[in-house]
Amino acid sequence: MQVGRHAGTPRRLWAMQIDSSAVLWSAPERERAGRPLLVLLHGYGSHEGDLFAMAPGLPLEPVIASLRAPIPENGGFSWFPINLSGDGSHNLELVDESARAVLTWLDDQQYTGVSLLGFSQGAAMTLQLLRLAPERFRSAVALSGFVASAEHPNDAQLASIRPPVFWGRGTDDAVIPAAAIERTEKWLVDHTRAESHIYEGLAHSISTDELNDFVSFLSTHG
Repeated sequence: MQVGRHAGTPRRLWAMQIDSSAVLWSAPERERAGRPLLVLLHGYGSHEGDLFAMAPGLPLEPVIASLRAPIPENGGFSWFPINLSGDGSHNLELVDESARAVLTWLDDQQYTGVSLLGFSQGAAMTLQLLRLAPERFRSAVALSGFVASAEHPNDAQLASIRPPVFWGRGTDDAVIPAAAIERTEKWLVDHTRAESHIYEGLAHSISTDELNDFVSFLSTHG
């Protein structure tokens, strides 16, 4: 949900927040305390129910929370406007603003540790959240996604912590620009302990093999 938007106000000045009433949980509130948290972040134009469909196949220990992105767009919701220029880069202020909305939501939750799992634009959000608060996250899973920009003021701090990241993508993904893939490959090596997985013939989606691989990763690092 967006708040504080006025006619003529530049998009970067909109106040964003996570709609807590739209969050899908794998456990009732009484069963969440004292457990790790796994936050799911959907892709562009999608919704909180998309990745939540995977919940039965994810590790049992964490409580799973699937968030709805704050910007209504393209029949669903987005974390930030897409860039159609072809280089896969995005406005850093807008990406940061949306990531801070997630951090603010996390401030009100109880957990022993938190990991992130995002698809496409949601994957970009997982990496941006690591940039903004690397000390807060155990690990991140970024599926069919990218890092939103080559540089960020917090990158040096992130590189000193180097959290574990699972990055999965398919050879037939025609959605993410090649420039964004190249940028992300280098950035992950320089700033995280990345496990990169490439799936032959996989388009912009998640395969069973990939699911098995990142569930194993989360069981170790989540």
